[in-house]
Amino acid sequence: MIRRPSQGLGFTLIELLVVLAIMAVATAGVVFALRDGAATALERDAQRLGALLESARAQSRMSGSPVRWRATETGFVFEGLPGSTLPSNWLSMDVRAERRADVVLGPEPIIGPQQIALVSVSDPTRSLVLTTDGVHPFAVRSDSVSAQGAP
Repeated sequence: MIRRPSQGLGFTLIELLVVLAIMAVATAGVVFALRDGAATALERDAQRLGALLESARAQSRMSGSPVRWRATETGFVFEGLPGSTLPSNWLSMDVRAERRADVVLGPEPIIGPQQIALVSVSDPTRSLVLTTDGVHPFAVRSDSVSAQGAP
């Protein structure tokens, strides 16, 4: 009786490729899940501050009174809005405004160019800038973009 080699002891090429594809998808998921927390917090606070500035700007135009945004040691304050319920703190304790410059938000429909630089306390090399040309809403830009000629 002739013995034939046993079948089914190894893996096929298709099975190996399926395992590699599953591992690649799992690795990609882990990489995206481990996104840098400081960068995420800085971007989230910048987006939130942009929305708050636009809200204060609209309230200033409606009330006819000037509104001034000012950074403080623990957060920021909107001056000139009576009875305002706008928040005055950062979402993350890792975010601070780089400069103590005031930002004037109205009541005129067109304001001068304004910008606010936000930095990460834990990594001062990370920064974002909120800018407006006075006509368009505040937008978040990286620090390198604003240094090349943006207001």
